[in-house]
Amino acid sequence: MSAPHPLVVLVDDEAPLQKYVSTNLRARGYDVRVAGDGAEALKVLEETVPALVILDINMPGPDGFAVLERIRRDMDMPVIMLSARGREGDKVRALNLGADDYLTKPFGIEELLARVRAALRRAAPHAGPPVAPFRAAGLEIDFAARRVRLGGQDVRLTPREYELLAHLARNAGRVLTHRQILEAVWGAEYGEEAEYVWAYVKRLRRKIEPDPSRPALVITEPGVGYRMREADALVT
Repeated sequence: MSAPHPLVVLVDDEAPLQKYVSTNLRARGYDVRVAGDGAEALKVLEETVPALVILDINMPGPDGFAVLERIRRDMDMPVIMLSARGREGDKVRALNLGADDYLTKPFGIEELLARVRAALRRAAPHAGPPVAPFRAAGLEIDFAARRVRLGGQDVRLTPREYELLAHLARNAGRVLTHRQILEAVWGAEYGEEAEYVWAYVKRLRRKIEPDPSRPALVITEPGVGYRMREADALVT
């Protein structure tokens, strides 16, 4: 039996763009559901479990930011934001709300398809040799189960947040540059979008740091990148 085609929900109020993007996605083996505004998007998301959402910011009804907030409250799939505005503030706001990626219109279809593939690749479970859990200052990461606990309580992370945290933890004690983090967590085609890392580190700190304003786990290395504190020594 062949594997099911990944379902992509496309949310945009521009009919030509709906047709252009959905046709190209279907030609490459994706199933596609289209929504023309925020209210319809929320209805579709209640009825389906998509592998990925492509979400425009500017549209009737709840805008893309409001829909993204609802997705991040209840769901964990990757989200790529679209906007006709190239304003830095919109990009930062989208990333702070949990968007996995951001594209400014107009864009080339190959660029969008590459970002779709990258987002799905990062969200997919990874098989590999067993890795011992990481423990530091009450934080525990079970890599095999993709489970994070803080003080014995489960921490709910999006797939991208988890991948970032896991990458930092697997390299605990090492200083990682913004470019190294981008290429490892977002993909080899990324490297200059440092704001992605800044936004996601900020989100992570709110979830795992006792005092996000004075981080003790994910340490900033000014002008370079970030370093995860080393794991606690094992008591024998």
